Amino acid sequence: MKIDKKITFLFLLIAFFFSVYTNGQNLNYPVISNGKMVADSTRIYAEPFRPQFHFSPEKKWMNDPNGLVFYKGIYHLFYQYYPEDIVWGPMHWGHATSTDLIHWKHHKIALFPDKLGYIFSGSVVIDVNNSSGLGTLKNPAMVAIFTYHNMDSEKAGKINTQSQALAYSLDEGETWSKYQGNPIIANLGLKDFRDPNVFWNTETNTWNLLLVAGDYAQVYTSENLINWKLESEFGKGIGAHGGVWECPNLFKIKVENSNEEKWVLLISVNPGAPNGGSGTQYFVGDFDGKNFKTNQKDTKWLDNGADNYAGITYNDAPENKRIFIGWMSNWLYARNTPTKNWRSAMTLPREILLSKINNNYILKNAPVSQLKLQFEHHFSKDLIVLKPKQKTTLNYDNLNQSQIQFRADAKNLKLVFSNDVNDTLVLNYDGKQKTFSIDRRHSGIVNFEPSFGKSIHTTATPNIISETIDYQIILDWSSIEIFLNGGVYSFTEQIFPEKPYTKLTIQSDENQEIKNISIYKIKGIW
Repeated sequence: MKIDKKITFLFLLIAFFFSVYTNGQNLNYPVISNGKMVADSTRIYAEPFRPQFHFSPEKKWMNDPNGLVFYKGIYHLFYQYYPEDIVWGPMHWGHATSTDLIHWKHHKIALFPDKLGYIFSGSVVIDVNNSSGLGTLKNPAMVAIFTYHNMDSEKAGKINTQSQALAYSLDEGETWSKYQGNPIIANLGLKDFRDPNVFWNTETNTWNLLLVAGDYAQVYTSENLINWKLESEFGKGIGAHGGVWECPNLFKIKVENSNEEKWVLLISVNPGAPNGGSGTQYFVGDFDGKNFKTNQKDTKWLDNGADNYAGITYNDAPENKRIFIGWMSNWLYARNTPTKNWRSAMTLPREILLSKINNNYILKNAPVSQLKLQFEHHFSKDLIVLKPKQKTTLNYDNLNQSQIQFRADAKNLKLVFSNDVNDTLVLNYDGKQKTFSIDRRHSGIVNFEPSFGKSIHTTATPNIISETIDYQIILDWSSIEIFLNGGVYSFTEQIFPEKPYTKLTIQSDENQEIKNISIYKIKGIW
């Protein structure tokens, strides 16, 4: 029997699109929306759960951000990277750059493991005065100081497997040379001895370096980035000590609406965070170039969600801003999240501000303003009035690539994100108890690790002292970031919905006004 070629072609075309569609359903995300392909497991940055406007590696494993530095109009992002698998392995430094902190360009791997060990976390500075002699005044060296981790020594049962080393670049980070005299700071017998944070101290005209030694920090000084002197220690008997300390970051910052300046020290700790596993605490105090001191008695957390860890801030950012990026994961389940080809993303870059509320120093953080340039069409409504037990549902095609913003009374308020397969992500503010909670127990795929969807994450919010609350909620394909009152409280959580959320239900058991609500679609960056 002879079949017409046009009919054969039409049949094959229908079969192809049916295959694409059904494969998309198996991958949990629709691949066709308004006639356009939006997800394809064979295409980079279109895989299920792949962040569309957060930084993630093209492929394979990523964790801590490293070496954040701004130079000649370029933001450099280095990061812990394993190019052979989507689970942690021999650490390299990956490298990406941006001119706006939103769009990123991938570069070749910056630092590779060698006979001295894996390349663990560290920082990058620009040696503009050529104090190290590794560059020139006309072409200053970009200097990376990082931790070597010697696996051979660890396998041999030795404790002092970590030391600090130096590498430098004379072409703005494209190629690197390791210092022949490495290590520059030897380990004298500590198991955990890592993550150097280096910066030029303009008050003392010298280099400072902080690193962590077990569950406390050490402070060093240097004239040339090569020879370092231990000056002091900080942290014994103060702060959270549920696990090892990691990724210190010390910087000076002005207190909002005043002429006062303070020093802030970020310290990541794992385990021991409020919602289990990994988290970042901070201390506010004073620093004389050799000693950091604080009168702080309580433990303060930069982010009260489960998935913001090992974050640091940029050296030399414009306008003396403090721009922060964190690793958007948690060591409880980082190796098991349901992604393929790649694993892990960074938080949105955030500007850090220091405020004084109730006579306490509070570190605020909220997305950089450049994100607004990615906003597209939006839904808006001036006012939604809720009566007790009343619900209002807003329908939006893909809430998993959007920003929701509004102002509400500081009263009980529940927000439920959902889809047509009954996944639900629940946010709840309790105005009477002054708590905020995130319930991701039924948010989608949660069974890849027992602790991921085990409990509701609840945070006390005593620093919300206003009669209204400004909500800023940003969702990507596998994350939610929430900022209350401009980042007085922030919450970062991973989510893995079976399909994108398409409904937002707002309800309260009190009379409640929702003002100036808007939902913006956020364009993808890849």
